[in-house]
Amino acid sequence: MRKPLIAANWKMYKTPKESLAFLSEFLPLVKDHTSSEIAIFPTMSSLGYVIEATKDSNVTSGAQTMHWLNEGPYTGQTSPTMLESIGCTRVLLGHSERRIYAHETDDMVNLKLKAALEHDLIPIVCVGETLDKRQSGLTEAVLCWQIAVALNGVKGASCGQLVIAYEPVWAIGTGSVATPEQANEAHAIIRREVARHLGAPCASCMRILYGGSVKPDNVASLMSQPEIDGALVGGASLHAKSFHEIISNAT
Repeated sequence: MRKPLIAANWKMYKTPKESLAFLSEFLPLVKDHTSSEIAIFPTMSSLGYVIEATKDSNVTSGAQTMHWLNEGPYTGQTSPTMLESIGCTRVLLGHSERRIYAHETDDMVNLKLKAALEHDLIPIVCVGETLDKRQSGLTEAVLCWQIAVALNGVKGASCGQLVIAYEPVWAIGTGSVATPEQANEAHAIIRREVARHLGAPCASCMRILYGGSVKPDNVASLMSQPEIDGALVGGASLHAKSFHEIISNAT
């Protein structure tokens, strides 16, 4: 049984003060929630504050990205050991906005994934196709390639709590949402490829999230699909009541 995971990606929003204000409203709303896991990925400047504020709650938190090396002359980067040192337990890897704006490649995502597993950080690896690739009938080819490269050199026995998020690039922040059937089909492709690379037992246990304009009024239909195990939520997670509604409607 795969326990649903509902995760908030705050992107480049919220100062530490704003993050703590959110949590003061949000944590009481979910304090008795047990049917799904809840995670928040704040900005790096807020991460330490969010970790401290949620340490005695049922909410975990993580970083939006990291480097794969422990240290070095890489201005502006954060290492896995730095995340460990502040009690971080999760990390997002390969989000489409990182791929587009920071020019992250599939090979870089692979290096980061292996580093995250080595440091016992729970990774959420993001994959997904652009609109032109979908319109060209290349969704499956793109997903297979991204999964193959991300998992290169990763052993099934070490996959641990690895999570994958399917985020069709054409649906992120656009208001467009993959239909539940489209999302479920993509998730099935991903699970099949995970089984091919890491083995069927790992694939059957792995949670695959959907991300892309998830809102309170569409999350239930998405979660009704058998291959969808949760959601990675962007804009709708910035408001405590909205994110609480998504969590409530998802399970």
